[in-house]
Amino acid sequence: MAGVGSAVRRLYLSVYNWVVFVGWAQVLYYAVTALLAGGHEGVYAAVERPLQLAQTAAVMEILHGLVGLVRSPVTATLPQIGSRLFLTWGILWSFPETQSHILVTSLVISWSITEIIRYSFFGLKEMLGFAPSWLLWLSEVGLSYIALPYMKVSEKYFVKMPNKWNFSFDYFYTCVIAIGVYVPGGPHMFTYMLAQRKKALSKAKTA
Repeated sequence: MAGVGSAVRRLYLSVYNWVVFVGWAQVLYYAVTALLAGGHEGVYAAVERPLQLAQTAAVMEILHGLVGLVRSPVTATLPQIGSRLFLTWGILWSFPETQSHILVTSLVISWSITEIIRYSFFGLKEMLGFAPSWLLWLSEVGLSYIALPYMKVSEKYFVKMPNKWNFSFDYFYTCVIAIGVYVPGGPHMFTYMLAQRKKALSKAKTA
């Protein structure tokens, strides 16, 4: 029974990784096609739906860690996926004014290259790699930064006093704090990725 369970687990994770891989391949294809056809302004419109689906599918990785399907620590997976969902839904979807910025193109292509390599690695168990982390980090922070003026003016997702809950929430300052945490947190995530790469390569050599 244990062998059957292990086989089902491997089959499920393989299917999951390849499905998400295909999603990110679509994102990259649509992004590059739109960029070459009409410039960076039309990239987000071309990739919006597959980007949202592929990025949101990563929530399953948190569940995989929680139930023990994978060994990746949830403490490392949660902030990475959380920050990307924040950018996908809390920035790009919520503030259309940011969608035509050139940083969106940089972000989408960086994400796509990273995830195509990552998901193909976990699908094949043969290779590991990632896009330039400094470019990905800079794009994410930059995109959040350019959204700040639109947040402040629109007051979207704000909760003001007085109200029946006696509670207030300022999305603008929450994002400012998130950027402040993200800046020093980026090198930590980069170091973690390098450690995981070294570990995977060591196992491959001894196999």
